[in-house]
Amino acid sequence: MNIIDEIGILAISTRLQRLSEQLRKDGALIYKSFDIDFEPKWFPVIYTLHKKEMLSVVEIANEIGYSHPSTISLLKELEKQKLISSKKDKLDERKRLIVLTAKGSELVVKMQPVWSVMNNVLNEISDNQNNLLKAIEEAEQKIAKQGFYQRVLDLNE
Repeated sequence: MNIIDEIGILAISTRLQRLSEQLRKDGALIYKSFDIDFEPKWFPVIYTLHKKEMLSVVEIANEIGYSHPSTISLLKELEKQKLISSKKDKLDERKRLIVLTAKGSELVVKMQPVWSVMNNVLNEISDNQNNLLKAIEEAEQKIAKQGFYQRVLDLNE
């Protein structure tokens, strides 16, 4: 056991990042083993567009819960890979509408059986005495009501 494991809740951000990095790294290996050229960080955008078909940049950012700049950075990568394309909104010229390209849609079809297997394994990994996903959802709800920063300020008054 290392120092980060020993200090408990104070290192929750580090522990979540460590878990996230491990899942992302393994996710990349899984895609590669199925001969799929795909970065796990692209998943939220690709999956969202697969489900919602056409969205603006702001709508995608809201759907995936990322900041606008982070979303734009991901979209640029995906456009470079020719997995998505954008067009101007006819009603609002300033707005760009994002869609999966034919290449992006074909990739989704290829990935769906892999997602199914990953889903089963992730359910198995998170299905512990204290369900990981449920615990994360509960923590996210508390933070949505009042953030970590504000809670610390309130305690310090």
